[in-house]
Amino acid sequence: MIELNNNERETLRVLWEAGESKPAEVQKQFAWDIENATLRSVLRNLVDKEFVTRRKDGKAYYYKARTRRTSQLAQATQRLAEIFTGGSKAGLILELLRREKLNPEELAELQKIAQSQQPDAKR
Repeated sequence: MIELNNNERETLRVLWEAGESKPAEVQKQFAWDIENATLRSVLRNLVDKEFVTRRKDGKAYYYKARTRRTSQLAQATQRLAEIFTGGSKAGLILELLRREKLNPEELAELQKIAQSQQPDAKR
């Protein structure tokens, strides 16, 4: 499994949200300041690691996420579960829930999810 640094993860987040973009467009959406040269290096690394594709249109390069957000989330979740709860994703979720203040809408959504996980009593 290839590890990504913070700049690489942030670049992917921007590309997932914005879709295909030029470096200047990615830079504008970054959650923190990043130098243009640094961002271009990050984009090249992501292309080399096959997380991002690149195409040229005239003089401009356009970048697009190749990997899905859901697959990266699954890998990151598994990594966190291995570190903090011996590999149990359910244990990780429970640990996170114990530490989070949830609003009524979030609690209602969790209850719906929990109820959908219950085996059907009529079976």
